[in-house]
Amino acid sequence: MDSGGSVSPGQKQIQVNFPANLQAGVYSNNVIISHTKEEFVLDFMMVSPPAGSVVSRVVMNPGHMKRLIGALVANLQNYEKRFGPLETSSEPKNNPGFPPA
Repeated sequence: MDSGGSVSPGQKQIQVNFPANLQAGVYSNNVIISHTKEEFVLDFMMVSPPAGSVVSRVVMNPGHMKRLIGALVANLQNYEKRFGPLETSSEPKNNPGFPPA
């Protein structure tokens, strides 16, 4: 998994089709991650009490998940170098739309 979009020497570039209906993306303010031995399932949701909706589901194998985590960590570090440190958001409290962790 490449965290920067570049191609390493000796690698072939793959042309990826990006369907127009996915280009706008979706907004998610919550995610539930579950797994079996064979795969991880990430359900991204938009929760706006009193309801919520899954906006995207991503399923990947454990090795790819570990590479994704590495790419996320690298990108977060690059972000903080450029824009300054981030604080972890706190969990919403006493809000019936957001169950406690």
